[in-house]
Amino acid sequence: MSLINVEVVYARSSQQWLIPLQVPVGTTAIEAIRLSKIIELCPKIDLSHLKIGLFSKPITLDTVLHHQDRVEIYRPLLIDPMQKRIIRAKKHSL
Repeated sequence: MSLINVEVVYARSSQQWLIPLQVPVGTTAIEAIRLSKIIELCPKIDLSHLKIGLFSKPITLDTVLHHQDRVEIYRPLLIDPMQKRIIRAKKHSL
């Protein structure tokens, strides 16, 4: 069986996790996430509501991974980025 190297990453404002794995060719993103045990480390991760990606590009849980892929688990946005820019601009204009 041929193996590939991948990483699963997740970050909170206070802590980051980067978990390197060797997985069989044909492994999907959800399988890598499960193998990484990141959900045991961060039980608040709810993949039914969170988005994931590879190097900042959105993917689905059934995306097949390739050698040196990095599966990123994204936290939900607390505020819309455009709204945040508007608030920041208003503060600077005062």
